[in-house]
Amino acid sequence: MQISVYGRQFNPHFNDYAKRLFTKLRENRLRISLYEPFYDFLVRKAGIDPEPEAIFNSHDDLDRSSDFIFAIGGDGTILETITLVRDSGIPVLGFNSGKLGFLANISGDDIDKAIGAVMTGNYTTEKRSLLQLQSPEKLFSVFDCALNEFTIQKKDSTMITIQAWLNDHFLNSYWADGLIISTPTGSTAYSLSAGGPLLTPDTGAIIISPIAPHNLTVRPIVVPDNNTIRLRVTGNRPEFLLSMDSRSRLVAMETEIVIRKPDYYINLIRLNSQDFYTTLRNKLMWGADKRN
Repeated sequence: MQISVYGRQFNPHFNDYAKRLFTKLRENRLRISLYEPFYDFLVRKAGIDPEPEAIFNSHDDLDRSSDFIFAIGGDGTILETITLVRDSGIPVLGFNSGKLGFLANISGDDIDKAIGAVMTGNYTTEKRSLLQLQSPEKLFSVFDCALNEFTIQKKDSTMITIQAWLNDHFLNSYWADGLIISTPTGSTAYSLSAGGPLLTPDTGAIIISPIAPHNLTVRPIVVPDNNTIRLRVTGNRPEFLLSMDSRSRLVAMETEIVIRKPDYYINLIRLNSQDFYTTLRNKLMWGADKRN
């Protein structure tokens, strides 16, 4: 079995867990391919040499025959990992070396259980939908899809106007600080902070959530994910900020933005001992009430 590993630098408290992870991989005779900057960190800073069979630096040299890609870090690491995986279909399993870890939800204490589940097939593959920037093309040259959300935001203190169409049917003009176009996966991220609803990962929908709209009657809306969303931004500044998950860049006003769901999914691994609702309660304290 081939395991590719992508990761970020972690704090010293995770060192023993990382050593345990690579020890378990070796004990199970799994072939390891490592992201080179992470490998350098492991050897030079963490004092760990996993002795990988291969090294990769980008999507182009990632071994597409990998059975899994392990992401070591937090939710931001998962978002970076999908820029490597793209449409390869390689399942992603996230190990949390940080704090919250909603997507990267395997804790250090659960490493043995996670490796055992991988070896025995005791897991579930969840297909997570993406959003793809169709126009303008190659605005984000590395990868034009988002797992969580696209966000249009004002560049400074002046509000912007965002006109939105669904399949060429006019939806609304948002006079606001910005607009979030979110997947079900992203419903627990920025969209939630803007008052958007929670969606289960398998919901075939897109959330459109305004950021601080200057109209009390404008609220988030959920639409089927077979819609093509077209946006045009106007304002008193020459540029606005367009973000795609953790990547962002400035875009000229009145540039037309077209977003749709691509034809492929990202495969995230969930242990059978976990479920979405338990994660909501444990990570986001969903429904928690000190009176009970």
